[in-house]
Amino acid sequence: MRKNFLKKAGLLSFCAVLIMNVGTAFAAPTDVAVVQKALEEETAAAFPVGVYNARNGDHFTGDSYVAPLSSIGPMAAAVTFYDGARTHWHVHHGSCQILLGAAGEGYYQIWGEKPQKLLPGKSVTIPEGVKHWHGAAPHHTFQHVAVMERKEGVSTEWLEAVVHPDIE
Repeated sequence: MRKNFLKKAGLLSFCAVLIMNVGTAFAAPTDVAVVQKALEEETAAAFPVGVYNARNGDHFTGDSYVAPLSSIGPMAAAVTFYDGARTHWHVHHGSCQILLGAAGEGYYQIWGEKPQKLLPGKSVTIPEGVKHWHGAAPHHTFQHVAVMERKEGVSTEWLEAVVHPDIE
C-alpha cells in the first residue's frame, strides 16, 4: 500500500510541476490596446499593431505582433515589438529582407557588425543568407514593415537568442 501511495504521490508531484511549467510557458501576451498606446506614445503609428505573433513566439524575446499588409505580390507585414522585444538571430533563404522603420526606436544587427539604429523613415536591406536580428530598443516599442519575395523556396532559419546586444 505504501508503494502505491508513493507512486501516486510522485505522479501528483510530476503533474503539479508540469502544470506550473505549462502555465509559465504560455504566458498571456500584452494586450493589443496597451501595445497600440505604447506605439503611439513613441511616434504616430502608421500601421495597426495586428495580432499577437504566436507563430514565431519561440523565435522572439518578448512580445511581438504582426499585421499582414499584402496578400499578393511581395510579402509585407507590419511587425510591432513591445518594450524591447527582438527576434533571435536568423537567416532568410531564397530572398533578401527589407526592413522599413515605421514607428518608435529599433535596432538591427548583421552578424560580425555593430548594432545599427532603425528609426521611422529609415530602411535597410538584409541580403539573402545573412545572419541578423532586429527589434525594439530597450524600454521602447518599435514597428517596422518587413518585405520579402513571395516565391517557392523562401524560408527563415531560426537560430540562437540574441544575448546582451551592445545597444543603448
